[in-house]
Parts: sequence; structure tokens; C-alpha cells
Amino acid sequence: MNTRPLEDVNTKTERRHFQRKKFSSKLEMEWGSAILIGDVRDIGPRGLFVELSPPLWVGARFHARLMVNPVLLLDCTVARVEAGTGIAVIFEVAEESGKAQLESLLLSSSPA
Repeated sequence: MNTRPLEDVNTKTERRHFQRKKFSSKLEMEWGSAILIGDVRDIGPRGLFVELSPPLWVGARFHARLMVNPVLLLDCTVARVEAGTGIAVIFEVAEESGKAQLESLLLSSSPA
């Protein structure tokens, strides 16, 4: 039996610090000696969601290439796993020159 008030059960806590935007691209992830490829469905200034099966686990770290022109290099950590769907990732832009590219990309994307 659930003993929490109904309003607590129906409320979903928003954990993101920034709003994500709809975005479609491939993400190549360096995982050991393998290259995993996932589909990005949304992106924000410090995070993105990648459709990937099977998913990596929370805390997994990897280097990635966001397949835009030019390629954007990211250092990533898995923050959340959605079973059967993919992974929410937080990232740092690996090169200083990529920060302006990311900002431009975010300005041109639609709200999620």
C-alpha cells in the first residue's frame, strides 16, 4: 500500500538546470576499443539524451564525437538510464573552440 500523499506521487521533479532543445544527430562514443553509435534526441548547454541499446550505466565516462559540421568533441558522463530507451548524459566540451559552436547549435534548435 502506498502511504505517500497523492500530490507527491503525481509530481515529477525536474532535475535539469537548463532547458533541452530538440536535436537529431549521431553520437560516436569511444568505449574501450569499441565505437558505439547512438542517436541524440535532445541537447542542452551541459547535457543530452542518447538513444542507445543496450545502455551504459550511471557514472560511465566516455569521449564522444557529436556528428555535426565540424565534429564537436565531448567528454561525457552518464547521469541517468531509461531502460529500453537510452541514456541521459552530462558533458563538457573538450576543446575551447567547440564552446561557440555549441552555443550556435543551441540557438538554432527548437525547444523540446
